[in-house]
Amino acid sequence: MRTQRSIARWTGAVYLVMVLTGMFSLAYVPGQLRAVGDPAGMLDHILARQRLFEAGIASFVLEQLAFLALPFLLHRLLREGQRTLAAAMVVLAVIAVPIALVAAAHRLDALAVLTDPGFDAVSSNLREAMALQSMMAYRHAIFLTTLFWGLWLLPLGVLVYRSRRLPRVLGAALVLGGLGYVCNVFGELLLPGYDQSAVSNYATLPAAFGEIGLCLWLLLFGMRATASPRETTE
Repeated sequence: MRTQRSIARWTGAVYLVMVLTGMFSLAYVPGQLRAVGDPAGMLDHILARQRLFEAGIASFVLEQLAFLALPFLLHRLLREGQRTLAAAMVVLAVIAVPIALVAAAHRLDALAVLTDPGFDAVSSNLREAMALQSMMAYRHAIFLTTLFWGLWLLPLGVLVYRSRRLPRVLGAALVLGGLGYVCNVFGELLLPGYDQSAVSNYATLPAAFGEIGLCLWLLLFGMRATASPRETTE
């Protein structure tokens, strides 16, 4: 029991690293560099705040390393009696990592085009076009990655819900959030204007609640020794 409690705390710590680095690299940094309706202005912001852009890339890579370890730790906590579901969770999470790292490589490509002296002989217009193409490739790779960021939450949510050793509301939120990610991906692919809809803006909120909640619960409380009396009678 002590070993499992230790694994739960380590899992929570790794989850926290993933959450914090993800918030920094996927929310804070893009928000600081965004220039709405002005792609060239975004490139100017990248050059003006190059260190922040580089920190965002480094943080994103660290997030992926944490995300690679996380499903294996969760597998050890939640696999009992549900090995197939636990294995599916690991596979879906691991698939996302190489796609995300390719996305990070596109960001590095954009930075190299803008700052590497080896591109000095290239005209400024061509360099701008190459950098914008790399940033577009980054966005497309992240878009595809979000599909697996949603899919892995489905088995994870079911495992948490069935475990009875973690709050079941977190499991339900993870499943809803995972469906929200999947809905957003196919909605943007198939429905014109979907990305501007209210559904798109709020579909993944349950995932944020579920992931942050699970992270903090594991870090602070670990796993219950047994199901709570209320859950046992349900």
